[in-house]
This record gives sequence, C-alpha cells and structure tokens, in this order.
Amino acid sequence: MGVAISAIVTFWVAYLIYKKYKPQPVLVVGGFALMWLAVFLGYGTILAPKASTGSLLFDTFEFMRKVMSSRAAGLGLNIMAVGGFARYMDKIGASRALVRMTIKPLMMLKSPYVVLAGTWIVGMCIGLCINSASGLAMLLMVTMFPILIGLGVSRIAATAAVASTLCFDWSPSDTGTILSAQTAGIDPVIYWHHYQVPIVMVAFVVVGILFFLSQKYMDKMDGHVVKPMEVEKADEESDHAPGWYALLPIVPLALILCFSPLWITTVKVNIINAMTIGLAIGMLCEFLRRRDMKRVFDDVQIFFDGLGMQMANVVTLIVAGQVFAQGLMSMGTIDTLIKGSQNMGFGPMAMMVVMVAIISVSSIVMGSGNAPFFAFAALTPDVAMKMGVAPVLFLLPMHFAASIARTCSPITAVIVVASGMGKVSPFDLIKRTAIPMIGAMICNVVITMIYYNIGW
Repeated sequence: MGVAISAIVTFWVAYLIYKKYKPQPVLVVGGFALMWLAVFLGYGTILAPKASTGSLLFDTFEFMRKVMSSRAAGLGLNIMAVGGFARYMDKIGASRALVRMTIKPLMMLKSPYVVLAGTWIVGMCIGLCINSASGLAMLLMVTMFPILIGLGVSRIAATAAVASTLCFDWSPSDTGTILSAQTAGIDPVIYWHHYQVPIVMVAFVVVGILFFLSQKYMDKMDGHVVKPMEVEKADEESDHAPGWYALLPIVPLALILCFSPLWITTVKVNIINAMTIGLAIGMLCEFLRRRDMKRVFDDVQIFFDGLGMQMANVVTLIVAGQVFAQGLMSMGTIDTLIKGSQNMGFGPMAMMVVMVAIISVSSIVMGSGNAPFFAFAALTPDVAMKMGVAPVLFLLPMHFAASIARTCSPITAVIVVASGMGKVSPFDLIKRTAIPMIGAMICNVVITMIYYNIGW
C-alpha cells in the first residue's frame, strides 16, 4: 500500500514539473503529503521523538528548517560561490575568451564531421570551468556553430553537438558533483579524479565516434550535401576581452586541483576560497585593463547577484528534494523496494540499473537533471548500505544518468536554448542527440560495473 501511495504522489509530482510548475514547491508539497500519510497510516515518523516539536504539522516544517540550515551553510555556500564566480567571468568576457582559445585547434582540421566530434570533446573540457550546460551552449552557438556551418555540416547536426557538450556534469565545482561527494563522504576532487574521470575518458572516445558516425549518416539520410561556405563572423557583441582572459575561469579549478589530496597537501584551499581568490584576481585584471575602479567595483555586484540566484534556484531545489526524499523514507517505500529486489535476486548492479532507469526517465519527463537527482540523492546511502556497496558507486552513475538523459528532453533548458539559436525544432534536435547519448549511458553503467567490479 505504501509503495502504491508513493508511486501516485511521485507521478503527480513528475506530472506537475513536466507541466512547468515550479519544482521546489511541488517537491515540498509532495514530501509533506507523504510524511503526513506515513504517520496517519502508521508507516513511519517524520522526526525522532526527542527532535519532535510535539505537533505533526510543525514537524514537517521543522524537518525542512533543519535541512535548509545545514545545506545553506555547507553545500549551499559552495554552490552559491561557484554560481557567483561564473556570472562574473561571463560579465568581464573571460568565459567567451576561454571558448575562443579552445576552439582554435579544431579549425585546423579539414574533415567537417571530425571537427563536429571534436567540438563535443572540447566543449566537455570547457565544462570543467563553465558548469552551466545552457550557458556553455550559448557561448558555443555564437563561436563554434558558425564555423561548423561554414565547413558544410548541417544546421541540426551542429546544434546537436553543441547542445550535448555538457552531458556529463563532471567538474569538481559542479553542483551535482559537490552534492554527490558530500553525500558519499568523499572530497569533491577525489570523487572527480578517482570516479568521474575514468568514465568520461572512455566516453570521449565512444561518444565522439558516435557523433561522427551518426551525424554524418543522418545528414546523408536527410539529403544534406556537405558544401563549405562562407559565413559571417559570429557576433561578439561588445566583448573585446584580451585573449589571456581565457586563463581567468581556470584559476579556481587550478587551485582546487593543486591544493588537494592529489598534489599539495600542506596547503588547503576549499571551493569557496578558490572562487573568491579567482574573483579577486579577476577584479585586479579588470582594474589593470580599464583603469576605472568605480566600474570594477560596480561589476562585482554581478557576483553577489549570482550568489542569490544560486540560493533561489539550486539550493532551494536541493532542500525541496530532501523533503520529498524524507517523505518516501517515512512511507517505507525504499525499504520495500530494496527488500522486493533482494527477494527477486537483484544484486547491487541490478539495483543500480533500476535507480539509473528511474533517474533517466524522470530527467527526460521533468526536463531537468538536478530536480530528480537532488530528490533521490539523499536516499542513496541507505540503499547502498543495504545492498552492501559504497554509496559513491550508486551516486556516480545516477548523477551522470541525470545529466545524460537531460540532453534527450525537448523541454530542458539547454535543448530549448540551442534549438532556438540554431533555428531547429527541439524535437528534431533530440532525435540527433539520442544515439550519442545512448552510447554515453552505456559507458556510464558498463564502465562503473567493470572498473569498480560491482556484481549483479
């Protein structure tokens, strides 16, 4: 009965998010409903007796308060700092300079579809510094897209490569990476280096080849003729940032990697320190470039605006996801599913595949990778413990599955943005991203299983 109620509420939540209802209140309302039903039906409790307020109604709000206070002070502050720094780099033109610098080697290649596959790989590398899929897509659409069209690639093939460039959220400063690492009890850099990198390295080869083969074949099937043409230079608006500004977005990443357990251990630099140091260096460079202190100080407001935007959009989503997850836990849904899977003979890998499938379908339906992953991430340690594996080995493929599946949704931000700028249909676009993303998903699951020796 508890599983059936949970399934109905979960479907209702997914349906409302699909209909573009704001996910935070939807997840919170769904979580509250599950908590109250769990208590009324005798399935579980909301808070431990000692932590209870004495009122069922107030207990739900007390749980949300505790989650919000813990997340905002720790994980939330990291995410806010990353978002603020990214906004400042975009403001001063450093993000665009980084893209211009990294795409130059691709222009030396003569095969249009090799350049297209290379665009995806380079975009993935830039994604280490620019964590927004839609933001990165916009930068590549005004820089690399015209080059691909000029080489003779079809408009929809070029858009597909650009829209998929961050199908793996694999940066140490990515919000999902930070959440996964903290949930698994691992340093974000170690999580990135030991767990994410091996999978992405294989995906570079597999997905790159799939982009080359699938887009070339589909262009041919559509009757597209590869004919190089002259195109106008991409509009760079008023951005005239010098080329060396491309180094500025890399500063925090370099600090995080250098002063970590991977290299220099005598000095500790956390994510917030790295972002604020990067901000300070960016301000100094802007002052030396413009010689206008008032303008430099005024531009810093974009960093603070970025903090607020991340708090409003990402941190609140994590809190809402945990409230919904607590509702599922209170109903005993996860325990029931685990016991049922064990009774059916499911081992750790089979359970991981089930969870990856749930996350993938949710991401496509919701048009978001973060919403379903943030909702289910909090449940993962308990599931992993009961299956006898480390939580990271469930969190890793679930995290990647969410970002991969997001790229196959016609309503997700990056697909909508890229299709709009490329003047193609988002539904036609996801037909072009589907084959490479299936390859990415197979890499995600199979490499996790083989590399970390997880049994069925």
